[in-house]
Parts: sequence; C-alpha cells; structure tokens
Amino acid sequence: MDLQEIVDEIARVLDASATLEDRSFQLLAYAAQSGDIDTVRRESILRRRASDEVRAYFEGYGIASAPGPVRIPADERLGVLARVCVPLRHREVTYGYLWLLDSGKLDDRLLASVSPLVEQAAAVLAREARSRADLGARLRDLLSADPELRAAAGLDLAGPVAAIAVHSVSGRVVPLWTLPRGVLADAGDPVTAVLAPAAQARAVAGRVQALYGTAAGIGGAREDPGEAWRSWREATLALRVAQRVPRFASVAAWADLGVHRVLARLSGAQLADLAAEAGALEPELARTVETYLDRAGQAGETAARLGVHRQTLYYRLAKAERLTGLDLADGENRLVLHLALKAAELLGGPQGAR
Repeated sequence: MDLQEIVDEIARVLDASATLEDRSFQLLAYAAQSGDIDTVRRESILRRRASDEVRAYFEGYGIASAPGPVRIPADERLGVLARVCVPLRHREVTYGYLWLLDSGKLDDRLLASVSPLVEQAAAVLAREARSRADLGARLRDLLSADPELRAAAGLDLAGPVAAIAVHSVSGRVVPLWTLPRGVLADAGDPVTAVLAPAAQARAVAGRVQALYGTAAGIGGAREDPGEAWRSWREATLALRVAQRVPRFASVAAWADLGVHRVLARLSGAQLADLAAEAGALEPELARTVETYLDRAGQAGETAARLGVHRQTLYYRLAKAERLTGLDLADGENRLVLHLALKAAELLGGPQGAR
C-alpha cells in the first residue's frame, strides 16, 4: 500500500481523523474528515504544512524521540484539539508522524491494533529517505558546469527549480534529511548545495541557513532542471553578497540583488580596483555619499535618512568631491563613485562594515 492507502485504512479502523506528515511537518496524506476538525488540521491540509508555532508546541512533547504514541492535550489558544501523535520510526530513526484527533476513545488497545500499518508507513518513509540520499549524492554532478557530468547525474526532476548555496560549518552535521520531500541536498565544506522546487526555495533556504547559523544565497528559478547549474552559479554569487552586505543578510536571492549581480561576478582584485575610487573617504563620508546616491541625489530625503541638517549634508558632499576628485553633478562621476562604494561594501572593507 502507498501512504494514502495506509492512512485511509488507519482512519477506517480507528474511526478517527488521521493525517500523516514527514519530519518537517509537511503533509503527505490525510484521510477524509471524520468528526470534529480543529484549526491546526484545517490549516495543515490547506497549507500542506503546520505553522512554526504549532510545530514548536508539538515538539515540546518530545515527539521526535518518543518510541511510541504521545498524547497531546488541547490548546484553545492555538486552536488545537486533543490528539495522539504516533512517531513513524524505522530502525530507531523517526521519519514522520501520524496524527489522530482523539475524542477520548483512542485507548492503548485500539492504537495497538494499527501497529502493523504504522510500521508499514514508517518503512515506506525510510525507503523514500534512502532514495533521497542517493539522489543528493548525485546533486553536485547536476550542478556542475561540465555538461558530461550533468548528463551522467541521471536525475529526472520536475521544474521549475532553484538552487541554494549555504555556507556550512566544518564538523557540524545538520539534519538535511528533515527537509521537505522534493528537495535535494548535499552537505559540503565550505558550501552545502540544495535544489528545491522554485516555489519553496526561500523557505527552504531560510531553514537550512538557520540550521547552520550562517548565510545562504538563492539562484534564479529554471523551468528546465537541466539548467539548474546556472541557478547554482547565481546562488553561490548571492551567497557571497549575503555574507558581506548587511542589508542582504542572511539570505540573499539573486533576483533581489540589483547592481550586486554585476559586482558579485568580479574577482577580489577587480573589486579592489573599483573600490579604490572611494578609498579616500572615511566611513562617515562614505555612508553619506552612498545614501545620497542611493536616493538619486534627493538632498531632503538623504538628510532625513541620515538625521542631519541639509547644510551638513552639502558640506560632506563637497568634502567627498575634494577627496575623490569626482564631481557629483556629473552623471558618469556619480556612477563611478556609487559603484566604488558598493564594491567596497562587497569587499567587507571599512565602508561595508556599518
């Protein structure tokens, strides 16, 4: 039987509402509604996963390591009815959860009657997890710029997809196996590679970034998974920006980077050459000029943003012109200085560390 058939049979035997989720609380199957329904079950079915608040509430009862059914009381504030959580464990590893709304009739004897079905569901999830691990091992080949390696990867995926690059921490093992189904991941040092359905990319990137506590970059979506290597290249560049530019931390998406998409392609030496145009500016002056240029030369907006009087702004701009030899009234000069300041920020220099 597949997971849907197993859940339907469990619901029939117990005469109870049943849902089945993976370790990341992503909904995999649910039985037709029987009896009362609560907010959590309704939202889980509609959104295909539980909210973070609800997840934390359930995990607080130790369901991840429980060897058997866990009874969870109702919580009116969260809209949670009393339920039983049956961890789906195979060879001491939890692969998912079976949720049963409990009106009070689900005693231990009745729950034991569906143990074979629970074991069968856990085995199905374990097989799928092993299959995902095998696919993840081939992910690097799919993301390679070498067409021969990509062809040899042998991955048959549905698009659109987006690649995610996450800065990893040497020696730290994170539970990538808890990511939603349909997501491939390969841990690496210094960068972990992830490929996700494009619609889930931001959520998945945020989750993996949080696991490592570092930074992540998201590449552009590709309809053809065979072009995922291009998204990976963008993801690694976006990661570089996320690590250096404060306003893009800690997760940067290629689509949101603007001029940093150009600058991120430059080598460190090229960035340093460009940043040198603003090298004479101390941090306060650099921040003033960059804010002014970011706002297209609108003096009033810039002064308000910086919290200074207009005359103070004009004084600083004039000083910056003297130090750099660039005329802020000249379009090309403005462009050169603006790019120089962005380059310095990407280098993580004094102008970027603010």
